[in-house]
Amino acid sequence: MASTSFLLYGANGYTGTLIAKMAKNYGLKPILAGRRKEALEPLAQSLGLEYSVIDLNDKPVLDAALKEVSLVLHAAGPFRYTAQPMIEACIRTKTHYIDITGEIMVYELARKFDAAAREAGIMIMPGVGFDVVPTDCMALFLKERMNDASDLKLAFASLGGRLSHGTATTMALGAGEKSAVRLDGKITAVPLGHKGMWVDFGLKKLFVMTIPWGDISTAYTTTGIPNIETYTGVSPKTYKILKYQGLFNWLLRTSFMRNRELKKIKARPAGPSDEQREKSNALVFGEVSNMAGKKMQARIIGPDGYTITAEASLIITKKILEGNFKTGYQTPAGCYGADLIMEVNGVTREIVL
Repeated sequence: MASTSFLLYGANGYTGTLIAKMAKNYGLKPILAGRRKEALEPLAQSLGLEYSVIDLNDKPVLDAALKEVSLVLHAAGPFRYTAQPMIEACIRTKTHYIDITGEIMVYELARKFDAAAREAGIMIMPGVGFDVVPTDCMALFLKERMNDASDLKLAFASLGGRLSHGTATTMALGAGEKSAVRLDGKITAVPLGHKGMWVDFGLKKLFVMTIPWGDISTAYTTTGIPNIETYTGVSPKTYKILKYQGLFNWLLRTSFMRNRELKKIKARPAGPSDEQREKSNALVFGEVSNMAGKKMQARIIGPDGYTITAEASLIITKKILEGNFKTGYQTPAGCYGADLIMEVNGVTREIVL
């Protein structure tokens, strides 16, 4: 019988708490973990779960905790700081690693551990939430219908909802930095919002601009398409302001401005309420084209991004605990196919062109 237990690190964060609460729907029993007992203990008691206080810098304690499970679902960002110590610990202890990051640098970092993960007999799969399950599945869905695709555009937006502290913090730490695209197979730096366009997401037509979403890394691994751009919804007014970003990016990168923004984030609610999530939708659009100019488009409509993150991460967790995994570095759709996203409750998908 497959184990139902796994380590959920960062369980006291907004998304971690949501995952912990939804785990029972999938017959799973996480061990809640994080750095602060005062945050973990009440959550564990309310859910009737075990908890473990672990600092990522305490290797003996971290390794001992990982040896008790076969998988860790890592939900404590910003992952640019937390991913590497956890991945290295997972390799030492032969523990499967999955996380909910959306940061390109983390995917590229994780990919470097491919050989070590294979030797340890474990899977490393960053991005098992809204970052990047829906978009990765969209990329493969379109690639399977246009095998000679040379260009891929992926766009996402949200109707309703609010950012969690973790997501907002990651964005604040990246303020003032450049964006990225995949050009002729290589990750290439470009200005944030260097392109914009209107997209019909089905429920609404929205303006989107280019951002450095994780698919710049993962969609290439999944599909091999050499030219990739990723977009997100933004107001046209904000897009126009960003045209002058070269004048003030240096200011956004200063410690003063980033700390100022982090202070504002901490003063906000931890994330959207249950009622806000229920009224929110995540929207995904994808387009592939080939050298002959032929195009194909599709779109996905689903529940809010945090619900997708919780459900998708638990769906993948259950698969791994049941022995359904591939060793080494993997992407969600690359391992489980384009229909993985359709296993999330309330998701619809359609070809529009």
